[in-house]
Amino acid sequence: MLLVILWLPAMAVIRLFDRDPVRYSTGRFFRRLGSAISRVNPNWKITIEGEEDIDGRHPYIVVCNHLSNADIPLISNLPWEMKWVAKKELFELPFLGWMMKMAKDISVDRSSSNKRIGVFKSCSFYLNNNCSVMFFPEGTRSRDGRMKRFSLGAFDLAIQKNIPILPLVIDGTQDCLPKKDWVFTTDAYVTLKVLEPIKTDHLNEDDSIELMEKVRGEMLAQLSAWREQPLSAIDATIPG
Repeated sequence: MLLVILWLPAMAVIRLFDRDPVRYSTGRFFRRLGSAISRVNPNWKITIEGEEDIDGRHPYIVVCNHLSNADIPLISNLPWEMKWVAKKELFELPFLGWMMKMAKDISVDRSSSNKRIGVFKSCSFYLNNNCSVMFFPEGTRSRDGRMKRFSLGAFDLAIQKNIPILPLVIDGTQDCLPKKDWVFTTDAYVTLKVLEPIKTDHLNEDDSIELMEKVRGEMLAQLSAWREQPLSAIDATIPG
């Protein structure tokens, strides 16, 4: 909380002088807060792979599995800005919600019947201005560490805009911040890997499901290798 309180006025000053249409510097400063939060506990062991070859001003549609609230500070260690697609309730929180608004993250009203149109419009603006957008295609956090079913939205958008998908895979965050809890555990080993981008410029709208399954399959394979478990133990869509 001390980090959050200190960050807010500094971010407000940066926002005041940030003339980039996507507020790239403002958002990047906000992500550094997440990085600081993830590193405030010296007993956390964080491993990040594959981020070196990513151009921060090349637009990607980034997708990642979702295990806990600790995913957010972990992913914020990546050295580029991207606008996060998040439920509108988060934007109503004091301090963090205010900073999400300043960073120009993308609010989703899940109760709205035309939420997809609004999200795609906002995402298109950022992608057209060379800024990536970030989705958790499972929608909500996994309760048991297994990967849930993906929604098609991010993949439809990627094909519609001819933008590559950039998959991220994380593991270990479910052990350091349990669901419905804001108390971080003292010891955790967390891993984040940036997989190879997947191009979409050769695909059409009928290929969305195939693209989604390809990306999800690569992410499942990485989790299977890390955990040394069969896919059936990791894929929540396979009856246990």
